[in-house]
Amino acid sequence: MKKLKKIIDSIVLPDEKYFKKAMSRLSQQARPHGSLGVLEGISARLAGIFNTLDVHLNKKVIVTCAGDHGIVAEGVSIFPKEVTLQMVHNFVNKGASINVLAKHAGAKIKVADFGINYDFDTDFPIFHKKIGKGTNNFTVEPAMSKTQAVNSILSGIDIVDELLKKDDVDIIGTGDMGIGNTTPSTAIIAAVSGISVEKLTGRGTGIDDKTLLKKIAVINKGLDLHKPDPDDPIDILSKVGGFEIGGIAGIVIGSAQKGIPVVCDGLISTAGALLACMLAPYARSYLFASHNSVEAGHKFMLKHLGLTPLIDLGFRLGEGTGAAVAFTLIEASTRILSDIKTFEEVEIGNAQIEKRNT
Repeated sequence: MKKLKKIIDSIVLPDEKYFKKAMSRLSQQARPHGSLGVLEGISARLAGIFNTLDVHLNKKVIVTCAGDHGIVAEGVSIFPKEVTLQMVHNFVNKGASINVLAKHAGAKIKVADFGINYDFDTDFPIFHKKIGKGTNNFTVEPAMSKTQAVNSILSGIDIVDELLKKDDVDIIGTGDMGIGNTTPSTAIIAAVSGISVEKLTGRGTGIDDKTLLKKIAVINKGLDLHKPDPDDPIDILSKVGGFEIGGIAGIVIGSAQKGIPVVCDGLISTAGALLACMLAPYARSYLFASHNSVEAGHKFMLKHLGLTPLIDLGFRLGEGTGAAVAFTLIEASTRILSDIKTFEEVEIGNAQIEKRNT
Protein backbone atom coordinates (compact mmCIF):
# COMPACT_ATOMS: atom_id res chain seq x y z
CA MET A 1 0.00 0.00 0.00
CA LYS A 2 2.95 2.34 0.62
CA LYS A 3 4.04 1.99 -3.00
CA LEU A 4 0.54 2.79 -4.24
CA LYS A 5 0.28 5.81 -1.95
CA LYS A 6 3.61 7.14 -3.17
CA ILE A 7 2.43 6.89 -6.78
CA ILE A 8 -0.86 8.58 -5.99
CA ASP A 9 0.88 11.40 -4.11
CA SER A 10 3.05 12.10 -7.16
CA ILE A 11 0.08 12.92 -9.42
CA VAL A 12 -0.16 16.62 -10.26
CA LEU A 13 -3.06 18.54 -11.76
CA PRO A 14 -2.92 19.70 -15.39
CA ASP A 15 -1.77 23.26 -16.11
CA GLU A 16 -4.64 25.67 -15.48
CA LYS A 17 -2.81 28.33 -17.52
CA TYR A 18 -3.10 26.41 -20.77
CA PHE A 19 -6.68 25.44 -20.02
CA LYS A 20 -7.55 29.14 -19.69
CA LYS A 21 -5.61 29.98 -22.87
CA ALA A 22 -7.58 27.33 -24.70
CA MET A 23 -10.91 28.57 -23.40
CA SER A 24 -9.99 32.09 -24.44
CA ARG A 25 -9.08 31.00 -27.97
CA LEU A 26 -12.27 28.96 -28.29
CA SER A 27 -14.35 31.99 -27.27
CA GLN A 28 -12.67 34.13 -29.94
CA GLN A 29 -13.03 31.73 -32.86
CA ALA A 30 -15.03 32.77 -35.92
CA ARG A 31 -18.22 30.92 -34.98
CA PRO A 32 -20.95 31.23 -32.34
CA HIS A 33 -19.49 30.77 -28.86
CA GLY A 34 -20.15 27.27 -27.51
CA SER A 35 -21.44 26.01 -30.86
CA LEU A 36 -19.25 22.90 -30.84
CA GLY A 37 -20.52 21.81 -27.44
CA VAL A 38 -18.72 19.12 -25.48
CA LEU A 39 -15.76 19.04 -27.89
CA GLU A 40 -14.74 22.52 -26.82
CA GLY A 41 -14.31 21.55 -23.19
CA ILE A 42 -12.43 18.41 -24.16
CA SER A 43 -9.98 20.36 -26.29
CA ALA A 44 -9.33 22.81 -23.44
CA ARG A 45 -8.76 20.01 -20.95
CA LEU A 46 -6.28 18.37 -23.33
CA ALA A 47 -4.46 21.68 -23.74
CA GLY A 48 -4.02 21.79 -19.97
CA ILE A 49 -2.75 18.23 -19.90
CA PHE A 50 -0.23 18.69 -22.72
CA ASN A 51 0.68 22.35 -22.05
CA THR A 52 0.02 23.39 -25.63
CA LEU A 53 -2.83 24.66 -27.80
CA ASP A 54 -1.72 22.35 -30.61
CA VAL A 55 -2.26 18.85 -29.21
CA HIS A 56 -1.57 15.82 -31.41
CA LEU A 57 -2.83 12.36 -30.46
CA ASN A 58 -0.86 10.26 -32.90
CA LYS A 59 -0.12 7.32 -30.63
CA LYS A 60 -3.32 5.82 -29.29
CA VAL A 61 -3.55 2.59 -27.32
CA ILE A 62 -6.49 0.64 -25.89
CA VAL A 63 -5.76 -1.85 -23.12
CA THR A 64 -8.43 -4.53 -22.83
CA CYS A 65 -8.22 -6.01 -19.34
CA ALA A 66 -9.47 -9.56 -18.83
CA GLY A 67 -10.39 -11.72 -15.87
CA ASP A 68 -12.73 -14.47 -14.74
CA HIS A 69 -15.31 -14.17 -11.97
CA GLY A 70 -16.43 -16.66 -9.35
CA ILE A 71 -19.83 -15.02 -9.24
CA VAL A 72 -20.65 -16.68 -12.60
CA ALA A 73 -21.40 -19.83 -10.56
CA GLU A 74 -24.59 -18.07 -9.42
CA GLY A 75 -26.01 -18.02 -12.96
CA VAL A 76 -25.80 -14.27 -13.61
CA SER A 77 -24.75 -14.59 -17.27
CA ILE A 78 -26.02 -16.51 -20.27
CA PHE A 79 -22.43 -17.30 -21.28
CA PRO A 80 -20.02 -19.68 -19.52
CA LYS A 81 -16.79 -18.26 -18.11
CA GLU A 82 -14.77 -20.09 -20.80
CA VAL A 83 -15.86 -17.39 -23.26
CA THR A 84 -13.45 -14.96 -21.56
CA LEU A 85 -10.48 -17.05 -22.69
CA GLN A 86 -11.95 -17.55 -26.15
CA MET A 87 -12.38 -13.82 -26.61
CA VAL A 88 -8.82 -13.08 -25.52
CA HIS A 89 -7.62 -15.33 -28.33
CA ASN A 90 -9.99 -13.50 -30.68
CA PHE A 91 -8.51 -10.15 -29.63
CA VAL A 92 -4.97 -11.39 -30.23
CA ASN A 93 -6.01 -12.79 -33.61
CA LYS A 94 -7.58 -9.41 -34.50
CA GLY A 95 -11.05 -10.81 -35.10
CA ALA A 96 -13.13 -9.00 -32.47
CA SER A 97 -15.25 -5.85 -32.50
CA ILE A 98 -12.59 -3.86 -30.67
CA ASN A 99 -9.97 -4.79 -33.26
CA VAL A 100 -12.11 -3.43 -36.08
CA LEU A 101 -13.06 -0.19 -34.33
CA ALA A 102 -9.57 0.42 -32.96
CA LYS A 103 -8.07 -0.03 -36.43
CA HIS A 104 -10.53 2.52 -37.79
CA ALA A 105 -9.47 4.95 -35.03
CA GLY A 106 -5.77 4.33 -35.67
CA ALA A 107 -5.26 2.78 -32.24
CA LYS A 108 -3.28 -0.24 -31.12
CA ILE A 109 -4.90 -2.97 -29.04
CA LYS A 110 -3.12 -4.51 -26.06
CA VAL A 111 -4.69 -7.29 -23.99
CA ALA A 112 -3.91 -7.85 -20.31
CA ASP A 113 -4.63 -11.00 -18.30
CA PHE A 114 -5.40 -10.04 -14.72
CA GLY A 115 -7.26 -13.17 -13.70
CA ILE A 116 -8.17 -15.69 -16.37
CA ASN A 117 -8.45 -19.29 -15.26
CA TYR A 118 -5.82 -20.46 -17.74
CA ASP A 119 -2.03 -20.62 -17.94
CA PHE A 120 -0.83 -18.73 -21.00
CA ASP A 121 2.57 -19.42 -22.49
CA THR A 122 4.99 -16.71 -21.45
CA ASP A 123 5.49 -15.68 -25.08
CA PHE A 124 1.75 -15.24 -25.74
CA PRO A 125 1.50 -11.58 -26.86
CA ILE A 126 -0.41 -10.08 -23.94
CA PHE A 127 0.42 -8.36 -20.66
CA HIS A 128 0.85 -11.19 -18.15
CA LYS A 129 -0.51 -9.66 -14.94
CA LYS A 130 -2.44 -12.54 -13.43
CA ILE A 131 -3.41 -11.95 -9.81
CA GLY A 132 -5.35 -15.19 -9.49
CA LYS A 133 -7.28 -17.66 -11.62
CA GLY A 134 -10.57 -15.84 -11.28
CA THR A 135 -12.09 -14.12 -8.28
CA ASN A 136 -14.02 -15.88 -5.54
CA ASN A 137 -17.81 -16.11 -5.50
CA PHE A 138 -18.61 -13.05 -3.42
CA THR A 139 -21.91 -14.47 -2.19
CA VAL A 140 -19.78 -16.92 -0.18
CA GLU A 141 -16.50 -15.08 0.54
CA PRO A 142 -14.77 -11.85 -0.46
CA ALA A 143 -13.94 -11.67 -4.15
CA MET A 144 -10.24 -11.34 -3.31
CA SER A 145 -7.90 -10.40 -0.49
CA LYS A 146 -6.95 -6.78 0.10
CA THR A 147 -3.41 -7.63 -0.92
CA GLN A 148 -4.70 -8.95 -4.23
CA ALA A 149 -6.80 -5.81 -4.68
CA VAL A 150 -3.78 -3.56 -4.22
CA ASN A 151 -1.65 -5.78 -6.46
CA SER A 152 -4.22 -5.64 -9.26
CA ILE A 153 -4.06 -1.84 -9.15
CA LEU A 154 -0.26 -1.81 -9.06
CA SER A 155 -0.22 -4.20 -12.02
CA GLY A 156 -2.37 -1.77 -14.00
CA ILE A 157 0.06 1.01 -13.16
CA ASP A 158 2.90 -1.22 -14.35
CA ILE A 159 1.22 -1.59 -17.73
CA VAL A 160 1.36 2.17 -18.28
CA ASP A 161 5.06 2.14 -17.38
CA GLU A 162 5.71 -0.75 -19.77
CA LEU A 163 3.84 0.97 -22.61
CA LEU A 164 5.97 4.07 -22.16
CA LYS A 165 9.20 2.08 -22.10
CA LYS A 166 8.39 0.60 -25.51
CA ASP A 167 7.08 3.75 -27.16
CA ASP A 168 5.55 7.15 -26.57
CA VAL A 169 1.83 7.06 -25.82
CA ASP A 170 -0.40 10.10 -26.29
CA ILE A 171 -3.69 8.69 -25.02
CA ILE A 172 -4.87 5.42 -23.46
CA GLY A 173 -8.30 3.80 -23.62
CA THR A 174 -9.48 1.16 -21.18
CA GLY A 175 -11.59 -1.86 -22.07
CA ASP A 176 -12.62 -5.12 -20.44
CA MET A 177 -13.37 -8.75 -21.03
CA GLY A 178 -14.78 -11.00 -18.34
CA ILE A 179 -17.95 -13.05 -18.36
CA GLY A 180 -20.07 -11.98 -15.40
CA ASN A 181 -18.23 -8.72 -14.79
CA THR A 182 -21.28 -6.45 -14.96
CA THR A 183 -22.27 -8.04 -11.64
CA PRO A 184 -19.24 -6.87 -9.60
CA SER A 185 -19.28 -3.54 -11.44
CA THR A 186 -22.88 -2.98 -10.39
CA ALA A 187 -22.02 -4.04 -6.84
CA ILE A 188 -19.25 -1.42 -6.81
CA ILE A 189 -21.50 1.51 -7.75
CA ALA A 190 -24.15 0.25 -5.33
CA ALA A 191 -21.58 0.15 -2.52
CA VAL A 192 -20.28 3.62 -3.35
CA SER A 193 -23.60 5.37 -3.96
CA GLY A 194 -26.06 3.62 -1.65
CA ILE A 195 -28.53 3.54 -4.55
CA SER A 196 -30.71 0.45 -4.61
CA VAL A 197 -29.38 -2.50 -6.56
CA GLU A 198 -32.71 -2.74 -8.37
CA LYS A 199 -32.14 0.68 -9.96
CA LEU A 200 -28.55 -0.06 -10.91
CA THR A 201 -28.67 -3.56 -12.37
CA GLY A 202 -28.77 -4.15 -16.12
CA ARG A 203 -29.02 -7.18 -18.37
CA GLY A 204 -25.32 -7.56 -19.18
CA THR A 205 -25.04 -10.20 -21.89
CA GLY A 206 -28.79 -10.06 -22.52
CA ILE A 207 -30.27 -12.02 -19.63
CA ASP A 208 -34.02 -12.60 -19.33
CA ASP A 209 -36.29 -11.25 -16.58
CA LYS A 210 -35.86 -14.30 -14.35
CA THR A 211 -32.07 -14.11 -14.52
CA LEU A 212 -32.15 -10.37 -13.94
CA LEU A 213 -34.01 -10.91 -10.67
CA LYS A 214 -31.42 -13.54 -9.72
CA LYS A 215 -28.61 -11.11 -10.53
CA ILE A 216 -30.17 -8.44 -8.31
CA ALA A 217 -30.55 -10.95 -5.48
CA VAL A 218 -26.93 -12.09 -5.88
CA ILE A 219 -25.58 -8.53 -5.67
CA ASN A 220 -27.74 -7.75 -2.64
CA LYS A 221 -26.57 -10.94 -0.96
CA GLY A 222 -22.93 -10.05 -1.47
CA LEU A 223 -23.36 -6.52 -0.23
CA ASP A 224 -25.33 -7.65 2.82
CA LEU A 225 -22.73 -10.31 3.63
CA HIS A 226 -19.60 -8.18 3.32
CA LYS A 227 -20.87 -4.63 3.95
CA PRO A 228 -18.09 -2.90 2.00
CA ASP A 229 -17.07 0.51 3.34
CA PRO A 230 -18.43 3.09 0.84
CA ASP A 231 -15.45 5.36 1.53
CA ASP A 232 -12.76 2.70 1.11
CA PRO A 233 -12.15 1.70 -2.54
CA ILE A 234 -9.73 -1.09 -1.60
CA ASP A 235 -12.33 -2.60 0.71
CA ILE A 236 -14.98 -2.40 -2.02
CA LEU A 237 -12.70 -3.91 -4.67
CA SER A 238 -11.61 -6.75 -2.42
CA LYS A 239 -15.10 -7.69 -1.31
CA VAL A 240 -17.17 -7.44 -4.51
CA GLY A 241 -14.81 -6.45 -7.33
CA GLY A 242 -12.79 -8.09 -10.08
CA PHE A 243 -9.11 -8.41 -10.89
CA GLU A 244 -9.50 -6.67 -14.24
CA ILE A 245 -11.49 -3.88 -12.58
CA GLY A 246 -8.56 -3.29 -10.24
CA GLY A 247 -6.26 -3.37 -13.26
CA ILE A 248 -8.33 -0.70 -14.99
CA ALA A 249 -8.17 1.44 -11.84
CA GLY A 250 -4.40 1.09 -11.99
CA ILE A 251 -4.25 2.14 -15.62
CA VAL A 252 -6.24 5.28 -14.77
CA ILE A 253 -3.91 6.10 -11.88
CA GLY A 254 -0.78 5.26 -13.87
CA SER A 255 -1.91 7.38 -16.80
CA ALA A 256 -2.59 10.34 -14.52
CA GLN A 257 0.82 9.98 -12.88
CA LYS A 258 2.47 10.12 -16.31
CA GLY A 259 0.30 13.03 -17.50
CA ILE A 260 -1.52 10.94 -20.11
CA PRO A 261 -5.26 11.34 -20.80
CA VAL A 262 -7.24 8.13 -20.33
CA VAL A 263 -10.60 7.31 -21.91
CA CYS A 264 -12.85 4.86 -20.08
CA ASP A 265 -15.28 2.62 -21.91
CA GLY A 266 -18.58 1.50 -20.39
CA LEU A 267 -19.80 0.04 -17.10
CA ILE A 268 -16.80 -2.10 -16.18
CA SER A 269 -14.13 0.41 -17.22
CA THR A 270 -15.98 3.17 -15.41
CA ALA A 271 -16.20 1.04 -12.27
CA GLY A 272 -12.41 0.84 -12.34
CA ALA A 273 -12.18 4.57 -12.99
CA LEU A 274 -14.54 5.28 -10.11
CA LEU A 275 -12.33 3.35 -7.69
CA ALA A 276 -9.23 5.04 -9.14
CA CYS A 277 -10.64 8.51 -8.55
CA MET A 278 -11.66 7.62 -5.00
CA LEU A 279 -8.06 6.61 -4.33
CA ALA A 280 -6.48 9.42 -6.36
CA PRO A 281 -8.84 12.40 -6.79
CA TYR A 282 -6.38 14.21 -9.11
CA ALA A 283 -6.73 11.34 -11.60
CA ARG A 284 -10.19 12.66 -12.43
CA SER A 285 -8.56 15.55 -14.31
CA TYR A 286 -7.04 13.11 -16.81
CA LEU A 287 -10.18 11.02 -17.27
CA PHE A 288 -12.62 11.18 -20.19
CA ALA A 289 -15.85 9.22 -20.61
CA SER A 290 -16.35 7.71 -24.04
CA HIS A 291 -20.03 6.81 -24.11
CA ASN A 292 -23.25 6.31 -22.21
CA SER A 293 -23.78 2.57 -21.82
CA VAL A 294 -27.15 0.89 -21.97
CA GLU A 295 -26.24 -0.72 -18.62
CA ALA A 296 -28.39 0.90 -15.93
CA GLY A 297 -25.62 1.59 -13.42
CA HIS A 298 -23.35 3.39 -15.85
CA LYS A 299 -25.16 6.73 -15.82
CA PHE A 300 -24.94 6.78 -12.03
CA MET A 301 -21.17 6.18 -12.23
CA LEU A 302 -20.76 9.04 -14.71
CA LYS A 303 -22.84 11.34 -12.54
CA HIS A 304 -20.79 10.41 -9.48
CA LEU A 305 -17.59 11.22 -11.39
CA GLY A 306 -19.04 14.39 -12.94
CA LEU A 307 -18.21 13.21 -16.46
CA THR A 308 -20.14 13.89 -19.66
CA PRO A 309 -19.96 11.03 -22.18
CA LEU A 310 -19.13 11.92 -25.76
CA ILE A 311 -21.54 9.56 -27.46
CA ASP A 312 -24.75 7.66 -26.82
CA LEU A 313 -25.04 4.88 -29.40
CA GLY A 314 -26.71 2.14 -27.40
CA PHE A 315 -23.39 0.35 -26.79
CA ARG A 316 -23.13 -2.40 -24.15
CA LEU A 317 -20.29 -4.54 -25.46
CA GLY A 318 -17.24 -3.43 -23.51
CA GLU A 319 -13.82 -4.48 -24.84
CA GLY A 320 -12.94 -0.78 -25.24
CA THR A 321 -15.27 -0.29 -28.21
CA GLY A 322 -16.69 2.96 -26.86
CA ALA A 323 -13.20 4.30 -26.24
CA ALA A 324 -12.20 3.46 -29.82
CA VAL A 325 -15.10 5.39 -31.31
CA ALA A 326 -14.54 8.27 -28.89
CA PHE A 327 -10.90 8.56 -29.93
CA THR A 328 -11.94 9.97 -33.28
CA LEU A 329 -14.01 12.70 -31.62
CA ILE A 330 -11.35 13.50 -29.04
CA GLU A 331 -8.79 13.82 -31.81
CA ALA A 332 -11.19 16.08 -33.70
CA SER A 333 -11.44 18.33 -30.63
CA THR A 334 -7.71 19.04 -30.81
CA ARG A 335 -8.07 20.29 -34.39
CA ILE A 336 -11.03 22.45 -33.40
CA LEU A 337 -8.88 24.28 -30.87
CA SER A 338 -5.79 24.66 -33.02
CA ASP A 339 -7.09 25.09 -36.55
CA ILE A 340 -10.32 27.10 -36.42
CA LYS A 341 -9.33 30.72 -36.88
CA THR A 342 -10.27 33.50 -34.50
CA PHE A 343 -12.10 36.60 -35.69
CA GLU A 344 -8.83 38.51 -35.42
CA GLU A 345 -7.01 35.95 -37.57
CA VAL A 346 -9.78 36.06 -40.18
CA GLU A 347 -9.63 39.86 -40.34
CA ILE A 348 -5.84 39.75 -40.76
CA GLY A 349 -6.28 37.26 -43.57
CA ASN A 350 -8.90 39.43 -45.29
CA ALA A 351 -6.68 42.49 -44.98
CA GLN A 352 -3.82 40.64 -46.67
CA ILE A 353 -6.09 39.58 -49.52
CA GLU A 354 -7.31 43.14 -50.03
CA LYS A 355 -3.73 44.39 -50.04
CA ARG A 356 -2.75 41.91 -52.75
CA ASN A 357 -5.77 42.93 -54.87
CA THR A 358 -4.91 46.66 -54.84
